[in-house]
Amino acid sequence: MKILHRYVLKEHVGPLTFAMTALTSILLLQYIGKHFGELVGKGLPTVVIAEFFGLSVPLTVALTLPMAVLVATLYAFSRLAAENEITALKASGVSLVSVLKPVLWAALGVTVVMIGFNDQVLPRSNHRLAVLQRDIAQKKPTFGLREQVINEVSPGKLYLRAGHLDEASNMMREVTIYDMADPTRRRTIFADSGNMRMSKGLTDLELTLYNGNMQDVPTANPDELQRLYFNVDQIRVRGVGNQFQKTTADAYKSDREMTVCEMQQAQDKARRDHEDVRKLFETKLAALKKAKATLSKDVLNANTGVPWDIGLGRLYCNGMALLAPKQAKAQGVSTTPRVIVKQSASSTSQSASSTAAISPATGRLRPASLTPDVNKGDTQGQTASSSDLVQIDGLRIRLQDDAQLMNSYGVEIHKKFALAVACFVFVLLGAPIALRFPRGGVGLTIGVSLFVFALYYVCLIAGESIAKRGLMPAVVSMWMANVIFALIALWMLTKMGHEGATARGGDMKDMIGAIRGSIRSKIGWKDRRVRRDRVAA
Repeated sequence: MKILHRYVLKEHVGPLTFAMTALTSILLLQYIGKHFGELVGKGLPTVVIAEFFGLSVPLTVALTLPMAVLVATLYAFSRLAAENEITALKASGVSLVSVLKPVLWAALGVTVVMIGFNDQVLPRSNHRLAVLQRDIAQKKPTFGLREQVINEVSPGKLYLRAGHLDEASNMMREVTIYDMADPTRRRTIFADSGNMRMSKGLTDLELTLYNGNMQDVPTANPDELQRLYFNVDQIRVRGVGNQFQKTTADAYKSDREMTVCEMQQAQDKARRDHEDVRKLFETKLAALKKAKATLSKDVLNANTGVPWDIGLGRLYCNGMALLAPKQAKAQGVSTTPRVIVKQSASSTSQSASSTAAISPATGRLRPASLTPDVNKGDTQGQTASSSDLVQIDGLRIRLQDDAQLMNSYGVEIHKKFALAVACFVFVLLGAPIALRFPRGGVGLTIGVSLFVFALYYVCLIAGESIAKRGLMPAVVSMWMANVIFALIALWMLTKMGHEGATARGGDMKDMIGAIRGSIRSKIGWKDRRVRRDRVAA
């Protein structure tokens, strides 16, 4: 490696490290703050909280690394240009291509690493984090009371209000308990004082009440009242607190918890199911049209086409299969790994006895066995039954669900690659901007970074929503932002050797002035064109 290449890369290391640390910390704190209520007050072990924080890091890094690359590129090249080092290199006969070459190779390496990270590390951490969140949600909070407030001791069953609480001795004054566990009666307990403590296993709450009475009102006869006085009464409330237990195995995975090859397998399965259902739908539709049945507009206008995709995930998986070491296979023993993925929205092998299933794509209840009997013969001249209309509508819903599943998996596959390639695109974009405005400094870095980040992620989120609804192919919506920024970067790179700015100019004011001048020139050109058209008229 040349001295120049090492020097240019060294200029990027510091800003990259700082930007990566700062941006990751900000987004991580925002994510933790969003889920802070799930952790506080549940008596979780320190190891579990630390694991929650650790598993949240990969999700944040996948978003912040492209940002950090852009920040480092802008800051490093603007610093090189502001200190006249770029000018000195030009005077020495060193082209800007030689200056950019090591950074582009490094960005390509980061892109390759990010592809592996998004494919292997990120889905595994997301899966473990999702399982941990479900385990935490099942952990009930350690019991605590507030005075002068009706506290829910057992959800929907028992409520307690105490006028005064002594935290040192766990003594209560002016105690009122509302017992609603039995639906046949409503019980209210009043006590002058009481004491509370947890059982040895920290699962049950034991209440000891003094000098009170118990009132029972049957729900069937509200006019009847039973009152019982007591000097000492003991109440045990079970399941108030429980111990945290981690799930050791969880087979279910959402699309963001799968690798590229797992999602590709699920997408291929949905594609096969879609093709089978499409044939059944077209056969049934033709039969109903011959019978001159009255069909709904949704059935007649149903889209039976398969969502278009370029097969990037399949190409990647085939390449990974070629690079992976081959394993010896014993005769009669299959070494194919079993992958449990999210169930497809349709299945042609469902039992005829099943009546309904819930689609994982839409969450709607839809008929599970709607395969028409095509062997009954021609239905011409016969009146279509209501069951035939229900079947054809059910097939239409299954087509929509399968298409939505394919779109969902396609979006996640392309997103993994698009976020990785963004690292390379941002280097192409950041270098010419920094060299065009060398005195921009921190203001240029922050301003351009925020603008590019906002525009990029707005395009990414909007494209994800559009693609999942089937309005645009996933490959177009997920790569749209990368293509736009890459074209802008290539155009600026072609102009990079013709800039005339030095360290004495090219700051943020010049950048804003150039933008204003461009806008004014366009407005003035339109005004002159309007006046010319009026004169010609």
